[in-house]
Amino acid sequence: MTLPPKKQVRQSFERAASTYDSAAKVQRWVCARLIGGLPPMLIPAVILDAGCGTGFALEMLGLRFPAARCIALDFSPAMLAQVKQLQFGVAGDVEHIPLRSEVAALYWSNLTAQWCDPVALAREARRVLRPDGMLALSSLAPGTFIELDETFAEVDHYRHTIPFRPPQVLEEALALAGFQEIRVRIEPCVAHYKDLKNLLQAIKFVGASQIGPQRRPGLMGRGTWQKLEAAYEARRTPRGLPLTYQVILCYAKK
Repeated sequence: MTLPPKKQVRQSFERAASTYDSAAKVQRWVCARLIGGLPPMLIPAVILDAGCGTGFALEMLGLRFPAARCIALDFSPAMLAQVKQLQFGVAGDVEHIPLRSEVAALYWSNLTAQWCDPVALAREARRVLRPDGMLALSSLAPGTFIELDETFAEVDHYRHTIPFRPPQVLEEALALAGFQEIRVRIEPCVAHYKDLKNLLQAIKFVGASQIGPQRRPGLMGRGTWQKLEAAYEARRTPRGLPLTYQVILCYAKK
């Protein structure tokens, strides 16, 4: 499975830094679900937010763990610049974390893993965790954006979303890295939008717009756009145009 080049992914998130928070409703929902699955007795001294984006997870984690010190890590400096009340920020790749080993008691990563090599991510996550440290991670599974994929397939042959891996791939990578007590579950989330323009804008504003070698090379023509709109309108529900996220919630211990 081929992911887009890291340079393109970084550029996409750099451009989205100023708009991310305005469109990150699903991302906040996933963050809340991920926090809700943490053990009640967990009290980490140091938290690493790997792929922190604009830092809204740090705010939620700060409410849950007010005494914890938080390290914000993201490979987009523009995203890091948006983090409020930053304690310690590091610009770096989650596959090659520029921190010493055994620095964190909780490795936290919300909707970053789908952009990464799972084996490299799991290896680095275990390295930076202290003994008995915990991992809490969310990602996206196949079936995410299924409405978008099926609708675009009616009008062109380009790839408009990244490929999503089955949850078993992440689970196997964590086990290979040496994690124990691995728990993985899928929770679907369906967002709704008033029209196709707003739906695509929401994806673009969080940096997940089409990237990679199979993307459309130029702008979509008026006729193709109208055909796409009509095809997606056939999926309208009373709540609006649906867009499905198949959310992976994963927990493990070092």
